[in-house]
Amino acid sequence: MTERFSQLDPARRNLRPDLWTPGAVLIAVVVLAPVVAILWIALTPTENIWPHLMATVLPRYLATTLGLMLGVAALTALMGTGAAWLVSQYRFPGRDWLKHALLFPLAIPAYVGAYALVDFLDYAGPLQSALRAAFGWTTARDYWFPETRSLTMAILVLSFALYPYVYLLARAAWREQSGRSYEVARALGCGPWGLFLRVGLPLARPAVAAGVALALMETVADYGTVQHFGVQTLTTGIFSTWLNGGNAGGAAQIALVILALILLLVGLERAGRGGAKFHRLGRGAREVEPQPLDGVAGWMATALCLLPVAGGFLLPVGVMLAQSLSAPEGWLAPGLVEAFVNTLVVAGGAAVATVAAALYLVYALRMAGSRVAGLVLPVTLIGYAAPGAVLALGLLIPLAALDHWLADTVLAATGWDPGLLITGTAFALGLAYLVRFFGIAQGALDAAYGRVAPSLPMAARSLGRTPGGTLSAVYLPLMRGSVLTALLVVFVDCVKELPATLLLRPFNYNTLATRVYELASLERLSEAAPAALVVMAVGMVAVVLLAREQRD
Repeated sequence: MTERFSQLDPARRNLRPDLWTPGAVLIAVVVLAPVVAILWIALTPTENIWPHLMATVLPRYLATTLGLMLGVAALTALMGTGAAWLVSQYRFPGRDWLKHALLFPLAIPAYVGAYALVDFLDYAGPLQSALRAAFGWTTARDYWFPETRSLTMAILVLSFALYPYVYLLARAAWREQSGRSYEVARALGCGPWGLFLRVGLPLARPAVAAGVALALMETVADYGTVQHFGVQTLTTGIFSTWLNGGNAGGAAQIALVILALILLLVGLERAGRGGAKFHRLGRGAREVEPQPLDGVAGWMATALCLLPVAGGFLLPVGVMLAQSLSAPEGWLAPGLVEAFVNTLVVAGGAAVATVAAALYLVYALRMAGSRVAGLVLPVTLIGYAAPGAVLALGLLIPLAALDHWLADTVLAATGWDPGLLITGTAFALGLAYLVRFFGIAQGALDAAYGRVAPSLPMAARSLGRTPGGTLSAVYLPLMRGSVLTALLVVFVDCVKELPATLLLRPFNYNTLATRVYELASLERLSEAAPAALVVMAVGMVAVVLLAREQRD
C-alpha cells in the first residue's frame, strides 16, 4: 500500500529525471538546424558574390520565379476553385466519380508531368505527327506550333499538378457551410454567378488562399519541372551556383531569397484571411443540396471538371504506359530493382523516424504545457515550407564538416580511416527527408492528440502510469489511424522528392525519383517510364486513402 501511494505522490514523481523535454528540444534543434545553417553560410560566405549575383543572374532568376508563381497562382485558383464549386453545388453527369478523380493529380510528381507533356507535344510526338499526317505538312516550317519548352508550359504543368491543393480545401470549406445561406440568396434573386461571387467565394476565401499558398510553396521548391523546360528560377540558380560554380556561399544567398519568398507567402496567406472566421451553425445545420444541371450545361460542367484531370493525371499516366509498353524490357532492368530497393529503404526509414520524432515532440511539448507547445510547434513547421534544395544546402555543408572531423579523429586515434560515415551513406538523405516532411507528421499527430479526451491520460497517470506508459497505453491506440496516415503520407512524399535527393544522395546511389530524372534528361523516356509508373502507383495509394476520407 505504501508503494502504491508513493506512485501517486506528485512530489516524489517530480524527483524523477525528465527526459521528454530535452529530447523534444533536441528534435526541434535538428529540424531547425538547416535553416540556421543557411542563414550563417549566407551571411558569412568565404567569397561574397552577392554584388555579382545582383548585377547578373539574380534579377533574372527572381523575375522568372515571380512570373512562374503568378501564373501558377492564377491557374490553380481558377481550376481548383471552379472544380470545387461545381462538384459541391451541382449534380451533373460523372460528378460522383469526378469529385474523387480531381484529387488524382496529387499522385503525379510535377516533373513526371513535364516529361509526359514534352513527349506528347514535341515535333516527333504523337500530336504533331498526327497533324502533319492529317494536313500533309512535311516540315516544321509548314505550320506554327507553340514552343514546348517554355515558361508557359512550365506554368501549365505545375498548375495541373498543384490545383488539387486549392480544390481540396475549397471543397471542404463549402461542404462545412450551412445550405441555408444559399437558399436565402436564391430566394432573393441571386443567379449562379451572383451566388458564387457574393456568397460562395467570400465563405471559402481563407481556404482558397491557403490552397494557393501551398501550391506556390511547391512551385518555388520545384526543380525537375523548370529544369526540363529550360526555365531559370531561384531553385535552378542554387544548383548552378553551387554545383557548377562551386560557390556554396552564393548558393546560400540565393536560398535566403527563396526563404524570404516563402515567409512572404505565409504572411500574404494570413493577411488574405483578413481576420475573418467562418463557423458552421451546428450539427443541425442543413447541408448544401446540390442543384441539378441538365442538358448542355451539365455536360459543360463535366468537361470543365474533366479537363484538369486529363492534363494532370490521364496524360502523364497514358504517356508513361505507352512508353513502358514500347520497351517492356525496362521493367527487368537491374537499375530499376536497385532504385526500388534504395527508395524503399531510405523513404521507409525516414518515414518511421519522422513520425516517431513528431510523436515524441508533440507529446513532450503538450506535457510541458500549452504555452511551450504554442511557441515551439509552429516553428518546427518551417522545414516543410523550405524547399528541398535549400534544406540540402543547409545540411550538406555542416554534415560534411562533421564527417571529415569524425574521420580525422578516428584515423588519429586508431590509424584506420572509416571514410565518410554520414555524407557517404544514405543517412544524410534520410535526415533531409525528416526535416523536409516533419511538419506534415507533426501537424497530423498534433491534431490527433487534441482529439483525445484529457480525462483518459489523467486517469492513467493517477493509476501510476509513467508518461511513456500513458503514451503507449492510451494515446497510441486512439491515434493509430492518424499515425498510419502520417506514415503513409510522409513515405509518399519521400518517394517523390527530387531536389534534396539529387544533392544529398551518395555517389552512384539512385532512387526511383533520380532514376526517372536522369533517364528522362537523356531523352530515354521509355527506360524512365517504369520507375515513373512505380512512383505514381505509390502516390495513388495516398490519394485513394485521402479520397476515402473525403466521401460524402
